[in-house]
Amino acid sequence: MKICVFGAASDEINKMYIDTVEKISYDMVKRGHELVFGAGANGLMGAAARGAKAAGGRITGVIPDFFREERIEEIYQECDELIYTDTMQERKMKMEDLADAFLVVPGGIGTFEEMYEVLTLKQLGRHQKPIAFYNIAGYYNNLSAFMHHCSDEGFIRKNCHKLYLMSEDPDEILDYIEDSTPLEFTVHDLKHS
Repeated sequence: MKICVFGAASDEINKMYIDTVEKISYDMVKRGHELVFGAGANGLMGAAARGAKAAGGRITGVIPDFFREERIEEIYQECDELIYTDTMQERKMKMEDLADAFLVVPGGIGTFEEMYEVLTLKQLGRHQKPIAFYNIAGYYNNLSAFMHHCSDEGFIRKNCHKLYLMSEDPDEILDYIEDSTPLEFTVHDLKHS
């Protein structure tokens, strides 16, 4: 499978996050998977690439051309395939199209935007790809609580929590991604139940 990893581009984070993402990416490749990611060399994007490369995996990076032109962030140069897009929107679409599954590791605004888009598309029945959050050191605890608050208040249907897995266990995450059991409900169940 091609697993798309969404995560932080910043190196100004605790090294524990970097080491942990390198490890799951290494394990992911050893289990026969490929990496698709945003092509950054720093932060958790760089960690995912280094872990995949250390395991001998195939890496596809996708990044807007203006990142290179304006030197917004360092690009990981050891990608097996490096795809340039015109816009951020095209970047997301390309990663979504290439991926068979999504792994969300800790990140900021860009990561949230990417993960909410794939969640929304899954909710709308545009794909059935697994989405897993790697809740390293409880990073996504508050997001999980907020999502459940939203469903308690009626803004998100309770079945929407079945669209993804949130876990601190890397083996559980990779097992979930590999299982890929289709959902037993439709977009109409999510919108009208």
